This record gives sequence, structure tokens and C-alpha cells, in this order.
Amino acid sequence: MNETVHSARKAPKRTNDPERTMAGIIAVATAEFAAKGLAGGRIDAIADATHTSKRMIYYYYGSKEGLYLAVLEDAYRRIRATEAELHLADLSPIEALKALVGFTFDHHHSNQDFIRLVMNENIERGAYLAQSKLIQELNVSAIQSIEALYKRGVKTGVFRKGLDPIDIHASISALTFFNVSNRYTFDLIFKRNGQTAKALAVRRQSVVDMVLRFVSYSNLA
Repeated sequence: MNETVHSARKAPKRTNDPERTMAGIIAVATAEFAAKGLAGGRIDAIADATHTSKRMIYYYYGSKEGLYLAVLEDAYRRIRATEAELHLADLSPIEALKALVGFTFDHHHSNQDFIRLVMNENIERGAYLAQSKLIQELNVSAIQSIEALYKRGVKTGVFRKGLDPIDIHASISALTFFNVSNRYTFDLIFKRNGQTAKALAVRRQSVVDMVLRFVSYSNLA
């Protein structure tokens, strides 16, 4: 059986519960597409691991491309849903920004298939993400959340004026994304292990500090 499928969470056996069946398909397909991209991912392997059939997968998702798009939507839905649980509006602007950056760093480290899916979709030049109104709406809400906490910080005098919330989001994404996307090449080149608990904690704090220094007046970072 395919090694990628073995690395995914064990899928439930065939069931008459469509939601559970679809959840199992998405879980295995996420690992398959993250490892091999759309072109390399195999519906046969996903069907075998989920104890379903290609016919059932096509019934639920229409095509291989439809399943791939569903995987992308599920990945973005999960990160945005978890972000909402941070309740950033209940925190001071500084603490809210710290929480958001720390969460993003932790999420990317713990959900490395998400990073690989995004990398693969960039190889596709965003062709499938562009088809999803859901993903675009989810990311609008993410920017609105950053804009709200940034405006609160400007109003209270802790954040400097004139910054673009999308640029803040891009900076957070870039700093937290790199730690996963380039982990192997970076560690090989510099002969280090950046994945130990200590190294991750140091890097996480560095990323939080860099974003705070970018957004805040220097004496508040």
C-alpha cells in the first residue's frame, strides 16, 4: 500500500454515515495530495485506504479535481475556525497580535500538510483556489480580523500608523511558513536541527518579536 496513505490518520471502515465517510476521504486525500500534488495523487490509493471505492469518491466529489478542491477548502476552513477560537477582540492589541502570530507558527508546525498543499497549489498557479468562493471568503475574514486588532492598536497608541493589514498578514505568513517549507534545505545547508523543542521555541519567539517590532513603536515591542 502507498506510503503516503500509511502516514495519514487511519480512515474509518466503510460506513452508512456519509459525513464520516467523507471525513475519512478528506483526511487521507489531504496526505496524498500534500505529498504528491494533484498530478501525482492517486484516487485508487485514497479509495483503498478509506475502504471505499473510486465510484463512491466520484459520487461525493465529482472528480479528482473536485476532491482536491474539497481538500483545499477543508484545510483553510480548519485554520480559520481555530483562529476564531483565539477571541482576539477580548485581548489587548499587543497580546492579540502575539496570540495570532504564535498560533500561526504552531499551526503550521503541527499541520505541515497544510503548507505542502499551499506549495502545491502555487505550482498550479492558484488555479483551483481561484475556483473556490469559500476560500476567498475565509481569507477576507482573516484580513478583517487583523485590520480590527491593528486599528485598535493604532487608536490606543501602541501600533504605528500607515500599515496595510494585508502586508501584516503577509509578514506573519512568510515568517511562519518558511519554518516548514524550507526546513530540510535550511537545516542541511547550515548543519543544524531547527526542529528540536528548544530550537522551535527560540524561533517562535523570534518570529513573534519581529512582527511586533514591525507593527509597534520600538519601545513597546
